Amino acid sequence: MEVNLETKPKISKIKLDFKDSKYATGRRKRSIAKVWLKKGSGLIYVNGKKMSDYFKKENLQIAVFRPLSILKKEADFDVRCSVKGGGMSGQAGAIIHGLARAIVEFEPDTKTTLKKAKLTTRDSRVVERKKPGRRKARRSFQFSKR
Repeated sequence: MEVNLETKPKISKIKLDFKDSKYATGRRKRSIAKVWLKKGSGLIYVNGKKMSDYFKKENLQIAVFRPLSILKKEADFDVRCSVKGGGMSGQAGAIIHGLARAIVEFEPDTKTTLKKAKLTTRDSRVVERKKPGRRKARRSFQFSKR
């Protein structure tokens, strides 16, 4: 049997030029996002993919655009993100935090607007650890009288 190697789709990461860009790190839950921001046309790439391909849920796509939409600069910047750890929601939150911090690096006068929307502050809520003798962190086992 012959195996045709040409039919397999080739996955290639998009190489983007971000030489004159600002960098910021964002964190949320267990996710860490490295964000590069430069003047451009409003493209957002996450881990080498377009944002719409990486985040399938529309609410996460809208959330990632939030720092840019608050400032009404959706089409002014190109964003490249590298995100790891956690789930999709945490990764989106980490990108939002990193993007807001990168925008402040680029344009310091936008800090008050983003701070009012609570985008520059790291959300410190994390999952509480499971305790011994309990089913979860606070949930105990079902009580049986007899």
